[in-house]
Amino acid sequence: MRITVIGCGYVGLVTGTCLAEVGHQVVCTDNDRERISSLKAGVVPIYEPHLDALLASNMRENRLSFTDDAAEAVRSGDAIFICVGTPPKENGEADLSAIDNVARLIATEAHSSKLVIEKSTVPAQTGQQLKRALSVYRRHPAVEFRVASNPEFLREGTAVEDFLHPDRVVLGVEDEKSEKELREIYHPILEATAEKTNFRCPVHLSGCPPAKSAQLVVTTINSAELIKHASNSFLALKISYANMIADLCEKVGADVQEVVHAMGLDPRIGRQFLNAGLGFGGFCLPKDVQAFVRLAEHSGVNFNMLREAEHVNKRRIDLFTEKIRQALWVIKDKQIGILGLAFKANTDDIRFAPSLEVIRRLLAEGAHLRAYDQEAMDKTAAIFPQVRFCREPYDVARDADALLILTEWPEFRQLDWSLIYDKMSRPLILDGRNLLNPQAMTQLGFEYHCFGRPQEKPLPQFLPAPVLRASSAIAQQA
Repeated sequence: MRITVIGCGYVGLVTGTCLAEVGHQVVCTDNDRERISSLKAGVVPIYEPHLDALLASNMRENRLSFTDDAAEAVRSGDAIFICVGTPPKENGEADLSAIDNVARLIATEAHSSKLVIEKSTVPAQTGQQLKRALSVYRRHPAVEFRVASNPEFLREGTAVEDFLHPDRVVLGVEDEKSEKELREIYHPILEATAEKTNFRCPVHLSGCPPAKSAQLVVTTINSAELIKHASNSFLALKISYANMIADLCEKVGADVQEVVHAMGLDPRIGRQFLNAGLGFGGFCLPKDVQAFVRLAEHSGVNFNMLREAEHVNKRRIDLFTEKIRQALWVIKDKQIGILGLAFKANTDDIRFAPSLEVIRRLLAEGAHLRAYDQEAMDKTAAIFPQVRFCREPYDVARDADALLILTEWPEFRQLDWSLIYDKMSRPLILDGRNLLNPQAMTQLGFEYHCFGRPQEKPLPQFLPAPVLRASSAIAQQA
């Protein structure tokens, strides 16, 4: 099919590139002309594993193209995916102005009938407003617009794998023709997962995950829109619940890793997203929780449990900075190293990243900061020019009074921590992601603090602390 994707952010780029990969003819457009120029040159403006390889191969095969002529892009597609941003307003509601602008664009520029598909995360009943806008601004009376909802379930860092090997594909439709076209769009993916083949997925270059059967779920538009917000809000609840368990573990002397591991073995609960630490960040969960709460309020539904989950999440930074203060006593003029800036591993995204607020507070108290992140340093440097950014993780430890772990990059587990011990002025680790093994760290001589795990005293300084030179013990998280 001929497909147009409007919006070349995380969702739009992955959607357009992966749809081209399975055989469709895809044109992507965006109102950011600089971004389109970069994409035309084959430069991907975000870090997402495998995306650059897919984009380059599909551009060579002429299945994927980019244009800043949005009107021409609208006219070229039989189906149009709306993948624009829906950022939060000050009151937490989703800002749907970009959706409205796209609706006007499609209505005025389309010369033939179109299937218009919401891919952006939007509140329930947005599809009904979209249909109304397309009808009101329609320039050609003979043109028919059909609206569908197809929410995305892409995780940054694994978005390509999630699109090509989905757990489920949700189609929110109100007519048989729209359902038929959407089934046709996703047929290559659904057929491949049903047969448990990896078709032409380039992820195999780095080890493609085992194929799984995707569940096709056909619903109304309102239900499809609600599914996305309900899913993300529930994940936020799980994270905040794990963090409350961690706080309780600290009070009663239990180990949160042991508790959530056993909890997760119950198939009704599951282990994913039961991770204690600095809490959730990124662009999706925080804004989706706020938007879902506002939607519930407007609908007369009390969703205070989500407000509490949001409150728990915001307090994680307070608790972490208090741990820093208690460990250092005075923060002013201390040399502090930071490992990790992105809101999660395998992305360069720093939107709503906990690291940013930690950095703001430490700078406000007069700390001197060095930081390292293999992907997110350039974006962070634009916000905090006063921070020194290092190209090697070991450089942040030089003469440091404390070392903070703020992102769960696997790379950090494999560091030579005995070398880091030798470089630091004071061997103090504050692990905001519970990434390392407390016993192994204390055996190396570190003072180690994290969330919800018993704090062991380091070995006396007169003992040769770097006896355990290998980092294999640290790489195995308890």
